[in-house]
Amino acid sequence: MEEVQTLYYSADHKLLDGNLLDGQAEVFGSDDDHIQFVQVHIAQSEKKPPRENGHKQISSSSTGCLSSPNATVQSPKHEWKIVASEKTSNNTYLCLAVLDGIFCVIFLHGRNSPQSSPTSTPKLSKSLSFEMQQDELIEKPMSPMQYARSGLGTAEMNGKLIAAGGYNREECLRTVECYDPHTDHWSFLAPMRTPRARFQMAVLMGQLYVVGGSNGHSDDLSCGEMYDSNIDDWIPVPELRTNRCNAGVCALDGKLYIVGGSDPYGQKGLKNCDVFDPVTKLWTSCAPLNIRRHQSAVCELGGYLYIIGGAESWNCLNTVERYNPENNTWTLIAPMNVARRGAGVAVLNGKLFVCGGFDGSHAISCVEMYDPTRNEWKMMGNMTSPRSNAGIATVGNTIYAVGGFDGNEFLNTVEVYNLESNEWSPYTKIFQF
Repeated sequence: MEEVQTLYYSADHKLLDGNLLDGQAEVFGSDDDHIQFVQVHIAQSEKKPPRENGHKQISSSSTGCLSSPNATVQSPKHEWKIVASEKTSNNTYLCLAVLDGIFCVIFLHGRNSPQSSPTSTPKLSKSLSFEMQQDELIEKPMSPMQYARSGLGTAEMNGKLIAAGGYNREECLRTVECYDPHTDHWSFLAPMRTPRARFQMAVLMGQLYVVGGSNGHSDDLSCGEMYDSNIDDWIPVPELRTNRCNAGVCALDGKLYIVGGSDPYGQKGLKNCDVFDPVTKLWTSCAPLNIRRHQSAVCELGGYLYIIGGAESWNCLNTVERYNPENNTWTLIAPMNVARRGAGVAVLNGKLFVCGGFDGSHAISCVEMYDPTRNEWKMMGNMTSPRSNAGIATVGNTIYAVGGFDGNEFLNTVEVYNLESNEWSPYTKIFQF
């Protein structure tokens, strides 16, 4: 069934019954610029609302009633709850809501108009439109992870941010958390089979891989595992040829690379690099690095693999190497401005962004960008918090920094980078009715 109902959106963020405006125009002063008027087509359904929705999430606790703005007018009240909303055109919105316990699809049609209404508009002193304004987007602190964690693995998968393992003051973790940017919500995936920290992870052919690291008991790991989202479980993968902690892990050309890392005693970096073929399920060696390094940032860009900074023994490095898989060679390129280990790296708009880390004396918040076309590094806006051994990843067109150690505390907080403003922020914007 379908009915047409008239609602208006008041300045105090309530949906009210617009039919009651008949003869009540004097309730609203001519200088009230905040009332928004809209005609609503409600398609009712007996189906329950979905558990999760791909549209932008509206505060699920936004509830209210359809009532008269004039307390003297008697009318039935209808309980309502907004589930989700999405702008489908310049003046059209699609909303999901529950009215009196019935799940409804609501189409909101608004229009832009001048400040004063045409004379043909009945009983309204000015034209009122439903148009999402900037002041209806409220900022709130981004939801933190359930667990504070440093030395974690992070990756983007299916439009979500995955944060796995890591350590805090007590132990290495098995837990895996998944962040949905559209809902600002963290949920848990199946835990890893092995507690691990000081590792990196990568997505290879749609599957999430973690390899190596440390279990928190002075033991470097050779084991690895792969997350299968179809069954929400981790499956063991062939072990590394050697135990390896603090190594860089990256997918390139359908294969998984693990480069550098710590020696078994954790005193100096390694040069050796191995590559995993998911078809043959074998690890083989590839060309070694030019410089020993561990706690480096590693990523892929433009068909090359980059390893950035890290430490040789405990001396922080600003050197950077690039791997060409076609001729199996590592080449030194322009160094960073700041030597650092335990930094994270993400790719955005064809450039590398290296974030935070440890400079040899304290955790740092500085960020620099590498332009491969110019072979140059440029300092960018600082993160809002120092972060060493944090998780850095790009989801959509946004760089996320999660967790890490700020020099005093292990973090569960999140912040994001805005390329246009060159600023980091711990806030996200949500729609508020």
